[in-house]
Amino acid sequence: MKIPVALFLAASLSAGLFSCGSPSSHDGSTDSSQADKPAAGSPAAKNPEFRKTVKKEAIATYREKTDDPLNDWYFTVKLYETPKTLQYLLTMQFEEVKGQDTLDLPDFGVAPQPILQKGKDKYSCIVGFLDNQNKFREYKRVYVKDGNNLKLMTLRHYSVTGQPE
Repeated sequence: MKIPVALFLAASLSAGLFSCGSPSSHDGSTDSSQADKPAAGSPAAKNPEFRKTVKKEAIATYREKTDDPLNDWYFTVKLYETPKTLQYLLTMQFEEVKGQDTLDLPDFGVAPQPILQKGKDKYSCIVGFLDNQNKFREYKRVYVKDGNNLKLMTLRHYSVTGQPE
């Protein structure tokens, strides 16, 4: 008697486990592999991963002459395209001090539009972008500290989540 009851319980459990993940269930739910894929209208599905052509010249430049009376020096920030659509090379220079960083923009489903704007302080530049509603979003700040130290600070972090249906 003990063997048929154990066999019945094992058969019931295995049938229940196999039917839970079935994509053919009639309650309208989908299996987990379909839920992990972005929806057809999601922002992340619209921009290709790589650019067809990469511009060699800077796509955005901010430049401000320094107060050095003897030299023709500048505080300069430039953005260059990379092969990846949402990635840019950020170059910075204050007089003869140089630096660079990679700028990764979030995918809002529209072509990325990085922007460089004058910062509030002397020798400062705000690196940002236009979102999908053409609103400027601050991202990083390039600035000079203590008269000769070139600095880069992240102001905000961004991520894109799925749109509610």
